[in-house]
Amino acid sequence: MSDSMMKKVLIVEDDEFLRSLTVKRLEKENYQIIIAADGEQALKMIDSDTPDLILLDLLLPGVDGFEVLEKMKKSIPVVVFSNLGQREDIEKAKKLGADDFLIKANFTLDDVVAKVSEHLSK
Repeated sequence: MSDSMMKKVLIVEDDEFLRSLTVKRLEKENYQIIIAADGEQALKMIDSDTPDLILLDLLLPGVDGFEVLEKMKKSIPVVVFSNLGQREDIEKAKKLGADDFLIKANFTLDDVVAKVSEHLSK
């Protein structure tokens, strides 16, 4: 796959271990990965280096994932990957524009990859 064809995924995750695992797993599928460790960084990257999809944690230092959803352009698909799993969290995220919501405890990285490719193929 040529670079211009590679889909770009922004991973917004403050947990370094989980972030590196997710990056490795998605790179294996030939996605181009950009990363942000917090919401503020994510918003800058969304503007400067527009991704094809965002994998977004909600619990972030400073600007959290809900705020990122609120402030970003709505045209980019967002898959939330979070420890928050309360119904109101899920509803709030979806109301703010998240396309999908995965609770970390319930999903493997393979599930995440499947969701990412599902949304990118739409």
